[in-house]
Amino acid sequence: MGDLDVLRFLYQRVVVPFEVAQEIYVGGKQAFGVSVFAQAEWLDVQSRPVVLPPFLQNSLDVGEAAAIQTALSLSLPLVCIDEVVGRRVARLCGLTVTGTVGLLLKAQQLGYQLSMPTAIARMQEHGIWLSSAVVQFALAQRH
Repeated sequence: MGDLDVLRFLYQRVVVPFEVAQEIYVGGKQAFGVSVFAQAEWLDVQSRPVVLPPFLQNSLDVGEAAAIQTALSLSLPLVCIDEVVGRRVARLCGLTVTGTVGLLLKAQQLGYQLSMPTAIARMQEHGIWLSSAVVQFALAQRH
């Protein structure tokens, strides 16, 4: 959406694996969300890559694998992953999974003011693919 306010509203601690931070920065300083991410000093951005077991390394993209392994290493119960395979693997590892739309819905349920149609449109404008089923579900949740 262009800011991280929803995450700050929902969670006291947000851990960002080193690998995920690198994926964010790869687009350069002018890329969508990079400056907001860089200025969010409250994020717990890990300073080193996590050691990935072969199963995760060979099954998922490095960001998803790092998110799962970081959660397991730090005993964090929840990961935010949007990709279907990554979500499935995270659940197999005993983690609770949410996605970007799930975070927005939870924030909305807890009183955070946001327009779901605007949020979805903004995500799609910036290349975030959402299935029509996810979009329909999110838009059907009225509060």
